[in-house]
Formats: sequence, structure tokens, C-alpha cells
Amino acid sequence: MAPKGKGKAATSDKADTKSKVSGAQSINVRHILCAKHSKKEEALTKLNEGVAFNKVAEGYSEDKARAGGSLGWKTKGQLLPEFETVAFGLEASSTTSPKWAECKTSEGYHLIMVEGRK
Repeated sequence: MAPKGKGKAATSDKADTKSKVSGAQSINVRHILCAKHSKKEEALTKLNEGVAFNKVAEGYSEDKARAGGSLGWKTKGQLLPEFETVAFGLEASSTTSPKWAECKTSEGYHLIMVEGRK
């Protein structure tokens, strides 16, 4: 799994975040997928510089780049287990002020953000 503490979602208020995100049945999720760690780090740099998540996805993601990284609405069981655990633990945010987290799956390195929960 990717190192913790890199994204804005990685804070010491983990218990507080858990209470805000528990119970969602589906999420509207975006991601940036990079096969190489170095490319993921470049994308992280752009996010840390304040570039919108969807714009970074268009430039760096190897999946769904044209859609700004959007995977649409997903329910539990539709995503890879490692990805799902991270995604369903994230608080909803906007592409211009994203709260993201990282994970590594068999597909590569993911930067994940959630736009909505229901």
C-alpha cells in the first residue's frame, strides 16, 4: 500500500472522519491511475500545487482520463477490495478542493477522491 500521510485526507482526525463517512451505500468516485510510482508522484505534486483533481486526471491518469478520472456511482462490491476500502473511507469533496487518498492495487497506483455519497 502507498505511504500514508501524503494526501489531504490523511489526518489525525481519523475517528472524526469515520463518523462522517459511515453508512454510505454508494459513492461517486474519481481516481488517477498510474502504472509507475514516479508518475503517481508527479500527479501528487500537481494536486499539492492546487491543480483541480479532474485536470490532473486528464493529464496523468492511464484510465478514464477523458472523463477527468470519473468512475461514476459505485456500490460496495463493484471495486477492487483495496480500492473500495480507501474510497468508502473518504469524505466527499470537490474537484477544486479535493480530499484524496492513495492505494496500490494489481492495476497500479491510485489517487482517489469521492464527490458524493448516498
